[in-house]
Amino acid sequence: MRASLFITCYNDTLFPETGRAVVRLLERLGVELEFHLQQTCCGQMHANTGFRPEAFSQARRFVELYRNAETVVIPSSSCVAMIRDQYPGLFEELGNEALRGEFATLLPKTYELSEFLIDRLGVEDVGAYFPHRVTYHASCHSLRGLHVGDRPLRLLSKVRGLELVPLENMDRCCGFGGTFAIKNADVSSAMLASKMQDVLSTRAEYCTALDNSCLMHLDGAMHRQRAAMRTIHLAQILCATEAMPPEEAA
Repeated sequence: MRASLFITCYNDTLFPETGRAVVRLLERLGVELEFHLQQTCCGQMHANTGFRPEAFSQARRFVELYRNAETVVIPSSSCVAMIRDQYPGLFEELGNEALRGEFATLLPKTYELSEFLIDRLGVEDVGAYFPHRVTYHASCHSLRGLHVGDRPLRLLSKVRGLELVPLENMDRCCGFGGTFAIKNADVSSAMLASKMQDVLSTRAEYCTALDNSCLMHLDGAMHRQRAAMRTIHLAQILCATEAMPPEEAA
């Protein structure tokens, strides 16, 4: 199987280790990956702050780059939610019939990572080994936008050596929300404080999620509180093996 990797600007700029983990994981599973160097941003930040023409240009670029892809995999539920939820409106406002038709063909072939593994590849046990206590935070876009359900938990449950610790109020927002954390800093901080109580009470070694944006928000609080817990993207856990722990894989 061939797949195109849309790494997202957030991961490319701040968390390149996640992208490397995705490549190692999928190549281990026999996926032939391609990577378009011309890729940039999904346009979510632009759309959410009212810059619709700029968001449209990013949406058009995405379609032009991936129109011929066999499938597209994205390690960010936030960006996949942008593509599924907001691209149709952007193309309705500013697009044309030809572009809308190409997007309609591309959309069913675009997957978040856990969706791709379970729904497209049909695997839950990816051969991972991660001997640590881990708790899982369900980001808002994965939970309410994509409805990924228990896919991430099913993948984590098959990782050898991993002890999955339930998180109370798993469905509560961490308070990041992209530009929300900037526009509503006090509310965001209060939501983060509440989330941190639940996360730290698990006494897990790691907190994982599908979005590095949420994990960055949580990691900042952990750093300020000098907590022993660390954050790690799901891809890095699934990439890890006995021969290749996540820090070496990155």
